[in-house]
Amino acid sequence: MQARGVHLVGSVPLEDTEAVFRAVASRVGPHLRRITDGETGVRSNWTHWQQAVFARTPGLVTDDVRHGSYSSMPKYRFGSGVSEVRFGPLGYAQAALSSWVVFRRLRAAGVLPDVRFQVSLPTPMAPIRLHVDARDQAAIEPAYEAAMLRELELITDAIPASDLAVQWDTAVEFGMLEGVFPAWIPDLREGIVSRLTRLGNALPADVHLGYHLCYGDSGHRHFVEPSSTALAVELANAVAAGLSRPLSWIHLPVPIGRTDPEYFAPLRSLALPAETELYLGLLHNSDGEPGARKRMAAALSAVDSFGIATECGFGRRPPETVPGLLELHAAVAELVV
Repeated sequence: MQARGVHLVGSVPLEDTEAVFRAVASRVGPHLRRITDGETGVRSNWTHWQQAVFARTPGLVTDDVRHGSYSSMPKYRFGSGVSEVRFGPLGYAQAALSSWVVFRRLRAAGVLPDVRFQVSLPTPMAPIRLHVDARDQAAIEPAYEAAMLRELELITDAIPASDLAVQWDTAVEFGMLEGVFPAWIPDLREGIVSRLTRLGNALPADVHLGYHLCYGDSGHRHFVEPSSTALAVELANAVAAGLSRPLSWIHLPVPIGRTDPEYFAPLRSLALPAETELYLGLLHNSDGEPGARKRMAAALSAVDSFGIATECGFGRRPPETVPGLLELHAAVAELVV
């Protein structure tokens, strides 16, 4: 078996978007179907930059005390007498459209291969969990989701559907399902599935749609180690069944120590449409090709083919490690297991 392509989750810690496009295209371009802008600058630490959005939203207040043991941040809540808010621009559309200009220029110059421009977005539950006080999460979430859908509309209005791919980063949902994060949703599983399908169905049918099923990467650690691929398979199947439009890819993590077939066994129950690509985050820089080969062999006990990726984005890695990590992607993509 040879890997069915390479997927980059999102963040790449280089100086700017152009540097990311050039580095990625030169090292793994032939293996990609989509290319991320690297989520550089203020976006490098996933949703932490959204604190500024909550800080400037009328009606929200904070005590500035950092809460939480995993990705600790100040929490915002309704001010006295306030029961609803409206968010202004979140910044995701502005960032995407700025990167799209660079993408078009480099593609026209022949620097980029014939790939789609990938926009990776957090599901609204992520900033709500990170930045909002538990007592007001349920009430504030719909307003933030509405703002995110406005961002999405700006992106899809400006970028041709045939050039665009959108990935929903799905991490907080797994923290809740695993019982690590408190949940504000009464019917947790169904509530998560309905949110994920609603976000997916908000995209035009010709835009590529993917989900990054994530167990976190704060401090280079998961919020809990997945015991197997079972929960990811369950959620992927439910979302795929609930979508009214095509699903282009699913990505899920593989911890470095899981070279055993038992971790991958639930993938036998994966019920994705024939056109949906599966990417396994089995690349780990610390054990390179030998470790990847072991995890690929174990995965083949459950699925016939898949593409490769890291477990999460590169955003919290030292920039000097990026070229080698990209070259590892290319080398493993060409392995025959």
